[in-house]
Amino acid sequence: MSLVYIIHTLFAAYTVLLFVRIVSSWFPAWQAHNLVRFVSFYTDPYLNLFRRLLPPLGGVLDISPILAFFVLRLMEMILLSIFS
Repeated sequence: MSLVYIIHTLFAAYTVLLFVRIVSSWFPAWQAHNLVRFVSFYTDPYLNLFRRLLPPLGGVLDISPILAFFVLRLMEMILLSIFS
């Protein structure tokens, strides 16, 4: 198993976790579920970095995950180019 494959797999898995976190935030009843709490524990610190930079528009529309996905993808591309 190559290092490039491992890096790509880890970033893909974290991307899925971010997606699950974002979708689960639309359903308040899901917040008490153990899976959502697990995902939140690992994704909220990363998302909070961007929430500080981009507060919700109009107080309700949180666009910080867009920037979070972009930065995550950028970090993956940089690491893959270094280790390829």
